[in-house]
Amino acid sequence: MVAETALEDEWQRRATAAAIEAARGVVQMDGPIPPGTPIGRLSDTEWGWVLAAMLFAWISKRAEQASCEQLDTEQTIRLTALDPEPWDAGAVAAILPELASTCTSIDWSQPLAAWPRDTMIEFLLTAMRLIRKATIARDLSDKGVTRQSNASTIVDRAR
Repeated sequence: MVAETALEDEWQRRATAAAIEAARGVVQMDGPIPPGTPIGRLSDTEWGWVLAAMLFAWISKRAEQASCEQLDTEQTIRLTALDPEPWDAGAVAAILPELASTCTSIDWSQPLAAWPRDTMIEFLLTAMRLIRKATIARDLSDKGVTRQSNASTIVDRAR
């Protein structure tokens, strides 16, 4: 029996290889970006083609993994083996404005190391509460990773 981490590593390698292959598919003689185009000369649109090709290929391979291993597709796509996970970094980024406005007793002109212990505790507890709220909202959303509509909307459109 193959170790679970070794199997996950293999799927990550496959997803990465698929993403690279997809990027190479964009850069070819009959593709939208000719070979030999200097990377510094790519337009935003061309960068978008490369990124979209890579992202879609990576998601496709992770969805294939979910099907083969009978896993939850959303969770399989979200798990990247990165630390921190991009999904978590996004939730933290979303709470930053509220964190700053909620922590009104903090002297933001002071360096972090100069904060009193009680101030640091207040800040971290506030951050934890807001991050928890953001991750719960993210995780309980009925919208999927790969589409902006929920399952009932898709069923309605199929009718």
